[in-house]
Amino acid sequence: MAALNSNGFRNPVCFFNKDSLATIPRIPATSLKCGCSNSSSNSTGVELFSVTTSSKYDVDYLGQSTKGDLNLKFDHPQAFGLDSQISLDGPIEEVARIEAEEADNLLGDLGIPSPSSARNSPRGIFCSRTLNLRSISAIGYDMDYTLMHYNVMAWEGRAYDYCMENLKNMGFPVGGLAFDPNLVIRGLVIDKEKGNLVKADRFGYVKRAMHGTKMLSTRAVSEMYGRELVDLRKESRWEFLNTLFSVSEAVAYMQMVDKLDEGAISPDLGPLDYKGLYKAVGKALFRAHVEGQLKSEIMSKPELFVEPDPELPLALLDQKEAGKKLLLITNSDYHYTDKMMQHSFNRFLPNDMGWQDLFDMVIVSARKPEFFQMSHPLYEVVTGEGLMRPCFKARTGGLYSGGSAQMVESSLNVHGDEILYVGDHIYTDVSQSKVHLRWRTALICRELEDEYNALIGSRDHRARLIELINQKEVVGDLFNQLRLALQRRTKGRPAQTLAATNMDDQELTESIQKLLIVMQRLDQKIAPMLEADGELFNKRWGYLSRAGLWDKSHLMRQIEKYADIYTSRVSNFLHYTPFMYFHSQEQTLAHDSYSYYCSEFNGSASAFKENGFGL
Repeated sequence: MAALNSNGFRNPVCFFNKDSLATIPRIPATSLKCGCSNSSSNSTGVELFSVTTSSKYDVDYLGQSTKGDLNLKFDHPQAFGLDSQISLDGPIEEVARIEAEEADNLLGDLGIPSPSSARNSPRGIFCSRTLNLRSISAIGYDMDYTLMHYNVMAWEGRAYDYCMENLKNMGFPVGGLAFDPNLVIRGLVIDKEKGNLVKADRFGYVKRAMHGTKMLSTRAVSEMYGRELVDLRKESRWEFLNTLFSVSEAVAYMQMVDKLDEGAISPDLGPLDYKGLYKAVGKALFRAHVEGQLKSEIMSKPELFVEPDPELPLALLDQKEAGKKLLLITNSDYHYTDKMMQHSFNRFLPNDMGWQDLFDMVIVSARKPEFFQMSHPLYEVVTGEGLMRPCFKARTGGLYSGGSAQMVESSLNVHGDEILYVGDHIYTDVSQSKVHLRWRTALICRELEDEYNALIGSRDHRARLIELINQKEVVGDLFNQLRLALQRRTKGRPAQTLAATNMDDQELTESIQKLLIVMQRLDQKIAPMLEADGELFNKRWGYLSRAGLWDKSHLMRQIEKYADIYTSRVSNFLHYTPFMYFHSQEQTLAHDSYSYYCSEFNGSASAFKENGFGL
């Protein structure tokens, strides 16, 4: 049995480098044949499997397309080395249990990770909407922070440096400032009117806020945003931090808000409000990108900025050889894309493969999100130097600039939910391909690994916190009943029961007083624990996916709405196979606690009556 690695998977039998990949035998996806027999001379290559062809009317019990499902053909049982068809007798539930156990043991003997181990790890793929990978004909990938992960401190740090240099040249005071990536996290929202950075829950209510680089108190947040909701449709006010590329901009802006409040910004720059300041910072950062300073430096020393993933090429090779058409659709230009993909992929590919050999179509300078919304002129890149010529129709194996998503569908003859698009930007990549084209979607969010580990590390803390909150809820319910009894008596009306009406005033008052003291002391213990919840991930903002102990963050709501699946890195597909059927989890409802309570009593009518349920 293979040992478990640090991510909770069994170590695979091969190491993912260029030399070892070259030795792995590869079977074309179109030749699913078997010549297995007890006799070595039987090598007729009889076809044992068929693949369900595309039909929009063929769906399973969850409404997912059955296209791509593998079927067993019994036309030639001798191909199995048997005299008759395979027969699995007995109740199917028991047969399924036995066969699954044997298959799991076989995988263990082969050193192949059990599928269940992938689900329970920081490298898991998590499902919001059920997705059958077998029915996916084409998979499109973004490049930056998707196929290629940058060292955030290095990449965003340099972006920040260039931004600050440009601000300095514009006359802004930047002395004494330094890049602090822990100041912000993905999913926060900039309030350009107030100079604040806020974290909202799934409904848009602001739960935490920072003005400049100073966190605001709960009271201040309530007074400022008690009557307002974050509405991302109002782009003139709210700016959503969709991706890690937003980190440098947000850090620079919040630091400059401090400078503005201090009166350190020269009046010569004109009357600046917080919204005007945001435009100035955005312009400074935009210049760093447009003038090519940043990308030129990264291209000259990619090893300082890129964190290579040796498992990634194998994951894409598996998908390609399973019959998926792979696409690269990036906003980066050809020269940058070619340089970075060579650095990240070529050394890990088998034989003499280059990164372009992985993809059925490559589109650079795609101009997303417009790429998913409208059509732009299409150019074919025809030389290694990036020389381009106009063209009117894309073809398989081509390298292009511009174009549109509709052009991709037409060229590859795949449409809508046959295409899965994978990217890191909730708006540019995920929501737009979903809303306009109904493509299936996957979001890459590297921070999930840290959040997953932080949640595990804080289990004891959260369990204790929930225990205290539940204790206060029990005490509070009792307190409220006694308070109501006292209220009714003081108003000259009978209490809830005759015994409560006749209860001694002093006894009732003392009971209320004791319960009130208990709740206040519980609050003193709960409050700092709630404040500390999520500190293992980020001390200022807590968890990426949560806004408070139980509620989801605005980011998580966006992910659930637009991303069918989400995970920390593309190479996580390696642990699921290209044939995975992702099931969404049962969505809990507020009244589910009632059914849980019922199950605790095993549906006993007498138990219900004893505990106050009328039947």
